[in-house]
Amino acid sequence: MQQILNVWNNLEPGRRVLVVLATVAMFAAVLTMSRMASKPSLTLLYAGLESSAAGDVVSALEQRGVAYDVRGGSIFVESSKRDELRMTLASEGLPANSGRGYELLDNLSGFGTTSQMFDAAYWRAKEGELARTIAGTPNVSSARVHIAHNGSNPFQREVRPTASVSVTTAGGTLSGSQARALKYLVASAVAGLTPEDVAVIDGQGGLIAAAEDAAPNAGVDDRAEALRERVQRLLEARVGFGNAVVEVSVDTVTETESIRERRFDPQGRVAISTDTEEKTNSSKGGAGGDVTVASNLPDGDTGNGDSSSSQNSQTRERVNYEVSETEREVTRAPGSVKRLSVAVLVNGITTANGAGEAEFQPRAEEELASFKELVASAVGFDENRGDVITIKSMQFEPLAIPGTAVAPGFMDNIHLDVMSLIQMAVLALVALILGLFVVRPILSKPVEGSVAALSGPDTGDSGGITALDGEIDDGNFELPDLPVISDLPALGENAMGDFGMSGGGSDPVERLRSLISERQEETVEILRNWLEDSEENA
Repeated sequence: MQQILNVWNNLEPGRRVLVVLATVAMFAAVLTMSRMASKPSLTLLYAGLESSAAGDVVSALEQRGVAYDVRGGSIFVESSKRDELRMTLASEGLPANSGRGYELLDNLSGFGTTSQMFDAAYWRAKEGELARTIAGTPNVSSARVHIAHNGSNPFQREVRPTASVSVTTAGGTLSGSQARALKYLVASAVAGLTPEDVAVIDGQGGLIAAAEDAAPNAGVDDRAEALRERVQRLLEARVGFGNAVVEVSVDTVTETESIRERRFDPQGRVAISTDTEEKTNSSKGGAGGDVTVASNLPDGDTGNGDSSSSQNSQTRERVNYEVSETEREVTRAPGSVKRLSVAVLVNGITTANGAGEAEFQPRAEEELASFKELVASAVGFDENRGDVITIKSMQFEPLAIPGTAVAPGFMDNIHLDVMSLIQMAVLALVALILGLFVVRPILSKPVEGSVAALSGPDTGDSGGITALDGEIDDGNFELPDLPVISDLPALGENAMGDFGMSGGGSDPVERLRSLISERQEETVEILRNWLEDSEENA
């Protein structure tokens, strides 16, 4: 502590200010790092909410005392509590959906509610329910539905209802199949509405109308894709994944044909009625005699002559027959398969030859024939229809996958806030730089004038001081006056002679060596003191 005070007293005012500022900066950096380390890691709770729904969520978080942060239109909470908060808020109906459905009808009372008001509330509730259903689709973030209906007006019978759907997708645009599904959904919910009268508009303001035009071709493509996947799955079970390529072409009937046939069979007849008619005629006559007076009298005797009679019988039968008749009407809708073509490419077999090199061999004809039978059974092959199946075995070219394969790293399993770590690292680096390159040099650097500069030895010439080479010069050497290095009382000259230090004319270097060898511990102590003095001066 005394050393620090001495150094502080020897510093100049400018350096004292610099030391104070550097110390304050170090403490601020350490406090900031500790605060960042103690601050919890935040993660996204909800984003893209409307102002009212976001306000309800924030109020619920404040009531629970949960730490949160609002950044733009996003709400962040602690990572450990995110899932729990989502389920808890969902149980309370948060975030609330702005579209309201059939609950609008609950607020209507029988008093003061006209039929027009009820109809308007009903169609508004219908639109809200449809919007909720559409917004529940994973790819749709929000939806609005508008229905144009004539209501209960009896004078508008020819007006058909129409509807429009506006959706905002989470990413990308709606596909044709999704647009058709939305049309059928809305058309099925409104009586008298057809899918053709429903318009679907995506979030970018584009009308999705090409889906209906491509509907027939889409059905053909779906059928071809189903057949292709079926054959692909069947072949890959034998040749392995990626060793078979299948393409299926389906030629379908695109026109509608209606056939009406009426056929009569003359051999097949049935009696439907029988009419029988019988006719009998009989007649009788006599021969005429001579005319006399007696024949003219009333009781006169007439002349008897010969008589004749005749009888005729006639029978006629009429039978009515009905000829058998067959009447048939056939209507052929578009979509039936007219011709089927299947092309299959199978990779061959790579084997090692005698030299150990890889050699390609196509698959055997027997195996290809077996593949052809399997494919024919899978696609419903009909030779009379003109179907064609082609199977070839060729060598596949290796495909270079661009980029590198994604593999889970070590840091993927550790949930850390990268930005917080970077900020802490930067602050730690600043504190380290301040400590090593600012504070330490100031405290360790001596103040000018505090230590007197030592004068070099007087060599008597202008050549300067020669560098030491670590060797002891055996030439003329005058031993300087050395201080007493022992606690022994001072002795006389006779006593010094006992230690070999008497001036008997012997070599002073030899006397110094003998003294060092005899007084090793004291010599080491002197050298240690010299080293400590040199470090303090530095």
